[in-house]
Amino acid sequence: MPLDAIVMTALAGELRERITGGKVDKIYQPTRDEVVLHMRTGQGNVKLLLSANPAHPRAQLTTVTRENPETPPMFCMLLRKYFLGGRILEIRQPPMERLLEFRFETLSELGDRVERALVLECIGRKSNLIMLDGAGRITDSMRRVDGDISAQRPVMPGLFYQYPVPTGKLDFTAMGEEELEQLVSSQAPQGEGQDKWLLDTFSGISPLVARELAFRADETSQGLAREVLRLRSIILEGKYEPVVLKKEGKEMDFSFLPILQYGPEVELTRCETFSQLLDDYYAAREAQERVKQRGADFIRSVTQARNRTAKKIANQEADLRRAGNREQMREYGDIITTNFYQMHRGQSVLVAQNYYDPECREVEIPLDPLLTPQQNAAKYYKDYKKAQKAEEMLAIQLEKNRTELEYLDSVLQMITLSEGDRDLQEIRQELMDNGYLRQHKRKMTAKGKVKIIHAKPMEFRSSAGLTILVGKNNSQNDRLTLKDSDKRDLWFHVQKLHGSHVILKTGGVQPDDQSVTEAAMLAAWFSQAKDSAQVPVDVTPVKVVKKPTGAKPGFVIYNTYNTVYVTPQEELVKKLRVK
Repeated sequence: MPLDAIVMTALAGELRERITGGKVDKIYQPTRDEVVLHMRTGQGNVKLLLSANPAHPRAQLTTVTRENPETPPMFCMLLRKYFLGGRILEIRQPPMERLLEFRFETLSELGDRVERALVLECIGRKSNLIMLDGAGRITDSMRRVDGDISAQRPVMPGLFYQYPVPTGKLDFTAMGEEELEQLVSSQAPQGEGQDKWLLDTFSGISPLVARELAFRADETSQGLAREVLRLRSIILEGKYEPVVLKKEGKEMDFSFLPILQYGPEVELTRCETFSQLLDDYYAAREAQERVKQRGADFIRSVTQARNRTAKKIANQEADLRRAGNREQMREYGDIITTNFYQMHRGQSVLVAQNYYDPECREVEIPLDPLLTPQQNAAKYYKDYKKAQKAEEMLAIQLEKNRTELEYLDSVLQMITLSEGDRDLQEIRQELMDNGYLRQHKRKMTAKGKVKIIHAKPMEFRSSAGLTILVGKNNSQNDRLTLKDSDKRDLWFHVQKLHGSHVILKTGGVQPDDQSVTEAAMLAAWFSQAKDSAQVPVDVTPVKVVKKPTGAKPGFVIYNTYNTVYVTPQEELVKKLRVK
């Protein structure tokens, strides 16, 4: 669900408790829509995420590591200029609004203490992050809104900031109990339409919560009044429950109270804080979105190359089946040769006994009437030789194209594991090196050499404390397996499917069974079999894994191995990840 005003209220309470008085040490802008403030507080160091992403705007504490661009955007530079070293004084939220105002005490260019503010508006496609000076004027914003876009409420540097225009709906938390109960009991419809009435009447309620209140009300206005009053008490007393809704193991929604309307089909998982909930809920989605947006050009190129190769293989397989009939051509040539005595020029069909048939049945052999019997026999022999040669060439080409198809499928699989620009750049570099993308001018080092991009593999820690490394692309798989690992480490890979190379660092000693199982689960999760059960994963020492000369990136061979069967678990993957 979109972040509603009630969840925003709960988040505001969490943030006040954790970061009020905190000092801003660092500021980063990982994407166009996200800003991360590294802060020192009395309870330790934390990272405050302010996201104005239209699909999922929010403010929260985060533990997810985000990759930052090499050159910070201009908006990030302005934030650093005005807010680095600043101390949070308070966090304000207009009642039942999806808006948070962070007020800071900072130093001016002259060294005087001044107040500034950051306003995060979480209102769908109009979401924005706005910098204000002490007088309430706009210094700048993540998205500038001029008069042509909104004459009613422009957001431009130099203008005084105004809160969004009120919707005209009622704030039920500001109403008295009797007044609120009377309103709902007298005006809410009976039966269907209660959720729509709630949405049209009160501010801050999301469609999910409106449906839940209507579901619990048993289709009576008195029941609905009871549920609205209960919701009012939850908000006023701050008794929120961060809950994630899961269907068939996959996260589908979240809320601040248990959602019962879906019945037993939907599992409820409670989290300690809303920040933890949002980290878990959005981390994978946002990573996929970033990959989709930033890697769209070469994803399209790889997909097109993959489809061309698959079509080529289909055509070659059809040609190979036709070439498989070459023995019949030789037999026809032999039969024609033994029947020259009864043939004549201009004949279009030869009906003769087929002595290659165990039963010696007659066969009809098509002839070219413009050729002599000798020339027809020669033509069948020539076609036989041609088909024989074609079969040899097709077998070679098919093996080459099938290898290429496997490689392109593996690239598409690995793109899904990318977590930032550096991972995507490494894949782009790999595709250029292998001729799938055009070469473009690369960045150079200070010594004039081509700058090689090396992203880091994903790092996990087993329950016993052993390090597990997981490659995120083919080049990284090669480097991880063939260069960076000790020969005594253990290597894992899902059997006969595309997936990451996984290395369990053993330090030269026999690892415990639990660590081996967990490494195998990671190999299964980061593969095409992530949604399967009892996935076969091959395990072998790194020293026996070899790369054939001239093989594509990521392709290795091994002969000695054991196979373990595991069912990957998302919760375990999250638990073992080193953040």
